[in-house]
Amino acid sequence: MNKELIIQMQGQFDELAQTHPEESTVEFWFARDLQESLGYARWENFQTAIQRAIESRKTTGFEPEYHFRGVTKMVELGSGAQREIEDFMLTRYACYLIAQNGDPRKEPIAFAQSYFAVQTRKQELIEERMMLMGRLEAREKLRASEKALSDNIFERGVDDAGFGRIRSKEDAALFGGHTTPAMKDKFGITQTRPLADFLPTLTIAAKNLATEMTNHNVQQAYLQREPAITHEHIQNNTSVRHMLGQRGIKPETLPPEEDVQKLERRVKTDAKKLGKQAGHLPKPRGTV
Repeated sequence: MNKELIIQMQGQFDELAQTHPEESTVEFWFARDLQESLGYARWENFQTAIQRAIESRKTTGFEPEYHFRGVTKMVELGSGAQREIEDFMLTRYACYLIAQNGDPRKEPIAFAQSYFAVQTRKQELIEERMMLMGRLEAREKLRASEKALSDNIFERGVDDAGFGRIRSKEDAALFGGHTTPAMKDKFGITQTRPLADFLPTLTIAAKNLATEMTNHNVQQAYLQREPAITHEHIQNNTSVRHMLGQRGIKPETLPPEEDVQKLERRVKTDAKKLGKQAGHLPKPRGTV
């Protein structure tokens, strides 16, 4: 397959992509639109490829309806009349499965196998990156709120040692009596590393909420000295723990996640990888 044809077909697939009206981030393709681009002259033959793709999806134990949605739409005939026809809304993954189950002797199918494989993997990288960035953002917010709390209570007669004692009692309140060293031992974390660097996003957000509540009340109630501020911080963490408990969540039972320091390095690596994949398509099967 020559370079000009590859560019042409890539443009066709890009132009045929549409956005779901109820979810602007979900791309889909109509099967009738893809039929000709994939080299099928007859709808019946293309339906066979679609059904094979649906069956392959079923064997994985997942519902194919999430990726293959049968629809009907009206088309205009030459006489000006309209007729109802069957069609499918296809996700990127559905298109990939159709290409995998299509006739590999067709050049468009060979190209589509590469195109949708790259697009599917690129989307996976984007979604994974969004989750990683969400955790990094939550950790950064917690750093900021803890820095603000440290500044606030320093002005109210609490030194660094007192701040450390307050944070230790904070963890005991949030983790159901488990102290900071105990949680580090439980998760196999070196005692010199911050516990929050290994917590899941939900727990980081919970700690941040409690800290922001303490910041607010310390300022609003003009709290002074370590005992009053400690009591306030314990109450806020206890309240957050109670809220989580109402939804069946115990923070101390949530498994630890990847070290934030390693995560930051991996996000940078993934960004470079994503940029390379977005730049060009790999050669379709059968080309040199």
